[in-house]
Amino acid sequence: MRWSKGLIPTSKEAPAEAQAKSHKLLARAGFAEQVAAGVYVYLPAAWRSMKRVMGIIREEMDAIGGQEIFMPALNPAGLWQESGRWEAFGDDMFRLKDRKGRDYALAPTHEEVIAELARRHIRSYRDLPQVWYQLQTKFRDEPRPRGGLLRVREFIMKDSYSLDASWEGLDEAYEAHGKAYERIFSRCGLPFVRVRASSGLMGGTGSEEFMVEAEAGEDTLVRCPRCGYAANLEVAEGEPRLAKPQSPYKKLEKVHTPGVKTAEEVAAFLGVHPSLIIKTLLYYVGEEPWVVLIRGDQEVNPEKLAKALGGRPLLALPEEIEEIFGAEAGFVGPVNVKGKVAGIVADYTVRSVERGVVGANERDYHLVGVTPEVDFKVTKWADIRSVQEGDLCPRCGEPLRVSKAIELGHIFKLGTRYSETMGVYFTDRDGSQKPVIMGSYGIGVGRVLAAAAEVFGDERGLRWPKAIAPFDAVVLPLDPKHRPQAEKLYNSLREKGLDVVLDDREATPGFKFKDAELVGFPLILVLGRKAERGLLEVQVRMSGERLDVPLDRAAEEVKKLYDERVP
Repeated sequence: MRWSKGLIPTSKEAPAEAQAKSHKLLARAGFAEQVAAGVYVYLPAAWRSMKRVMGIIREEMDAIGGQEIFMPALNPAGLWQESGRWEAFGDDMFRLKDRKGRDYALAPTHEEVIAELARRHIRSYRDLPQVWYQLQTKFRDEPRPRGGLLRVREFIMKDSYSLDASWEGLDEAYEAHGKAYERIFSRCGLPFVRVRASSGLMGGTGSEEFMVEAEAGEDTLVRCPRCGYAANLEVAEGEPRLAKPQSPYKKLEKVHTPGVKTAEEVAAFLGVHPSLIIKTLLYYVGEEPWVVLIRGDQEVNPEKLAKALGGRPLLALPEEIEEIFGAEAGFVGPVNVKGKVAGIVADYTVRSVERGVVGANERDYHLVGVTPEVDFKVTKWADIRSVQEGDLCPRCGEPLRVSKAIELGHIFKLGTRYSETMGVYFTDRDGSQKPVIMGSYGIGVGRVLAAAAEVFGDERGLRWPKAIAPFDAVVLPLDPKHRPQAEKLYNSLREKGLDVVLDDREATPGFKFKDAELVGFPLILVLGRKAERGLLEVQVRMSGERLDVPLDRAAEEVKKLYDERVP
């Protein structure tokens, strides 16, 4: 391609709303432009990269027996009502009505359509196993779309679905997808981590995510540098650094704490460590109020709490807190709770607190010298805390690292969650009717681009792994007299199978250099002063390596460099 004929609208400035590095670089390099919050146009360079990523995905999915299909983005409400997710998805789902008033959704995922397809065509164990996949546009009404391509409302996803007759078959399909994902992300050049994860609204018996560490990430990755333990913060486990806080109190008594509400404020006012404070919170699961206790130096993990309580917990409103405790938030505690509650659930770390501090259920007062199971009873003990930096690894005891990360893909063991709800049964060998056992597996294609930009981008612009770069090289003739040599090199490289851009624009050398680095061509080929001595200057963008090759053998040498030295 000749740059003068292409659409690569580079810019010196990033959009005002851009915060993430990938957002700034992809916008400045002319890859993506926003048309509404969370809605983007993929310009030619981005789409070329997207197609390369999708090509890798297709090859690896086909290799594990996947069959590509294409499902509708527009879904009738009835399918989602059958599964129970029409309401559960809440405001994240785009909903609309047709001219006859019938409800539809723009699909955020396709388990329901797969279940409908399966119940039409899966009759016998002989029809199983199956793996169906697609590359399709999905829609989610993100409340705060941001980060460029990282959190959007319309996005392209590879989603696949395994259908099996046995749980052993599901395990095999799940691991086949896991290995395929490892190959996909390795081929895309990304330093991914496979981690334990929460199944969330998808349901099922287990899941894992594939993550890339990046400051712009909205997920949190917990890793052990010694043994390799890795998990999303939502499900990560670890031992707190401070095992047992020391108390100065000898007996239970009420103390005046005027205007002091947070654990940090109470600890500072009383001169004790925050770990001696027992924070008291109120959550509702449906109509049931639960008292939730967490140590003052810890934070409640919503995913773990949901698992412990068996439903989605919602933090109580101020008036609900006063009704149950007879006091406002900040002064409430588990001793002599006024109202009727379903029970008290406490994090395991609360067990370490002896003669600690809780709210007195009276404005401006706290109780000190309080011990769990002595001064109040706990209904349920559970791990409901978020792991923190430096907590000890549950496997080897090494201090854990906590970092921001981008989720690239997610694999789920759905089990019979959808088949039983939606009536997807098959006749087994013994003649009995059994539910089809399902798995679901997704990759965000745009996130692969954004993650590469986050991980490899530098102060000069993008740096692409060659497998997903929009182009393989750019030829920069810095003087009009070098045009004939540039044309010859351009054509020779294309004949050797490289996807090359010839920068034939009327622009200064500095302008061309900056644009070439900004767009992130794996190889930048410069015809400048050294061309007078028969040399072509070559820059490997990823490594920054610079070298010269003879012009009379330039095409052969560049192809060799591309094959051997470009990551």
